[in-house]
Amino acid sequence: MFCVKIGAMNIESKIKELTEKLNQYAYEYYTLDEPSVEDSEYDRLYQELVKLEAENPQLTRADSPTHRTGGVILDGFVKFRHPYNLYSLGDVFSREELAVWEERVRKEIANPEYICELKIDGLSLSLYYENGLLVTAATRGDGTTGENITENVKRIKDVPLKLKEAIDIVVRGEAYLPRKNFAKLNKERELEGAAPFANPRNAAAGTLRQLDTKIVAKRGLATFLYQEASPATNDTQEEVLEYFEELGFQVNPERKFARNMDEIWEFIEEATRLRDELPYDIDGVVVKVNNLAEQEELGFTVKAPRWAIAYKFPAEQAETEILSVDWTVGRTGVVTPTANMTPVLLAQTTVARATLHNVDYIEEKDIRIGDHVLIYKAGDIIPKVGKVLLDKRPEGLEGLEIPTKCPECGSELIHFEDEVALRCVNPLCPAQIREKLIHFASRDAMNIVGLGPSVISQLFDKKLVADVADLYQLTIEDLLTLDKVKETLAQKIVSAIAQSRENSAEKLLFGLGIRHVGGKAAKLLLERFANLRALSKATEEEISEIPSLGGVIATAVVSYFETDGAKILLDELENAGLNFDYLGAVNVEGILSGKTVVLTGKLTTLKRSEAKEKLEALGANVSGSVSKKTDLVVAGEEAGSKLTKAQDLGIEIWSEQDLLDL
Repeated sequence: MFCVKIGAMNIESKIKELTEKLNQYAYEYYTLDEPSVEDSEYDRLYQELVKLEAENPQLTRADSPTHRTGGVILDGFVKFRHPYNLYSLGDVFSREELAVWEERVRKEIANPEYICELKIDGLSLSLYYENGLLVTAATRGDGTTGENITENVKRIKDVPLKLKEAIDIVVRGEAYLPRKNFAKLNKERELEGAAPFANPRNAAAGTLRQLDTKIVAKRGLATFLYQEASPATNDTQEEVLEYFEELGFQVNPERKFARNMDEIWEFIEEATRLRDELPYDIDGVVVKVNNLAEQEELGFTVKAPRWAIAYKFPAEQAETEILSVDWTVGRTGVVTPTANMTPVLLAQTTVARATLHNVDYIEEKDIRIGDHVLIYKAGDIIPKVGKVLLDKRPEGLEGLEIPTKCPECGSELIHFEDEVALRCVNPLCPAQIREKLIHFASRDAMNIVGLGPSVISQLFDKKLVADVADLYQLTIEDLLTLDKVKETLAQKIVSAIAQSRENSAEKLLFGLGIRHVGGKAAKLLLERFANLRALSKATEEEISEIPSLGGVIATAVVSYFETDGAKILLDELENAGLNFDYLGAVNVEGILSGKTVVLTGKLTTLKRSEAKEKLEALGANVSGSVSKKTDLVVAGEEAGSKLTKAQDLGIEIWSEQDLLDL
């Protein structure tokens, strides 16, 4: 028996040795680009480890490189709620727009220093480590909820399964497909008779959605990590990136400090020159305020950080001809012109329609039917008309006729002085009602599966629904009167409608389609007021106190709930059994309510995540940086510069025990 134990210990020790050695070799190869052994030696050690693990599966370590080889077939992807909101960046497309952002920063920060980084054209993801081990990898999703793609991310060879420090940390980055691997993949697909991917980004996204992890392992994805989503322990973005490198993450070396617009633009020009030479795709440059305390001071809008911006490279253009213009009415009454054009290939997709924005845009560009124009994709997504080719304009083209009456209801259109859009103000306009119904049932709102635009349009045309409350009176018999709706689909829709009654109230609030209130704003509003009825009675002052929400949203919300129509609709929805309560964590009044708190140093009793949860339960906003807006610092052992800065600013200091005593 004694000899068996010794043998087992030797095997365990050998597996540990091989795992650590192979991980170090992989780090040198993929991250440092400085391989220290021949491929044959790596393969020999790897096969030795595979054999030992096969014979002793109970001894396989969480950081074993064998996790990267595939072999797992997934049933699907489950939703993952991010513990920290993951914001998207605002975009600018010119030096002038970038200068406006930089000037806005300078109004708040006297002498800002920036760090400029390449914007990788890939798929955003977040990595969650506990005690240094990778436990979860997730897509960004809407910033609040993504999808758990851990098994697939484990097959990306430059993602460390175990960090060089046993810490809890959440990092953000980009997964991408290197150009050489993209070319290889498309060549293989052509040989197999499969359609090639349009670009590396699509290929990367498609790869991470694979259910067969062997496919993921084979395609050769890579990553660059660029941000700590959990409260940072460093003082600057540059220190964050250096720390990431120490931990074993792949960090893009192409970055530059800048102190003004001229230096920022120099890096953008250099990135533009480098673009075609890089082994990966980029679509712009990200500019960030380097100091994390200054980032904290600048804060966030509802959608994006104020301390960072993405400059997007000029989009690819294509020439085409405008054949006609459609005018459509949205749910807020805005009438939008859309050009129908000769189909043309643009950014690897065929485009036949493009937005003309509004009347002012048409007049400014002098756009006419029959014009030859250059179109582009804003943010590589939405086709837009950029320039009229006047030298190719046929003689005798007349200016575009601007409608004076709503194309749906015939009401007079209004062009308000403070707006660029034409607007139908008829509350009974069928197009507005129809679009409001479609919005209400959409995935990001009430998520009523099966109630797509086609079904809703039929319901509305048949006068089976007139407002969103009517959806909750629908029966299977009603739905069976619609074209292409059979009993199975009808049952599915009725079930989805019933299920939507239980949604958390921020979904309902967003579904109401109040002007300026998007998904994030709806969540912030319900986090504060907890109940839709309570929100409906709130004042502009109370709403304006919510961080990231301003007077425009406050006015829009109060104005909406003051209308007789809104009051009637709320009663109808409540009578239909819809949930009015916010089902997420509510920021209740606590002893730290409204206070900004920073954690620093090593905690001996609590995990950092546990300390954060406790502070938030007490009403605090937990930040990663000390600034003049910080109210309290909880300092553990070996607290460094953050503690010193807090003392210099006269900020209240607590020990870990002070927090435990609450």
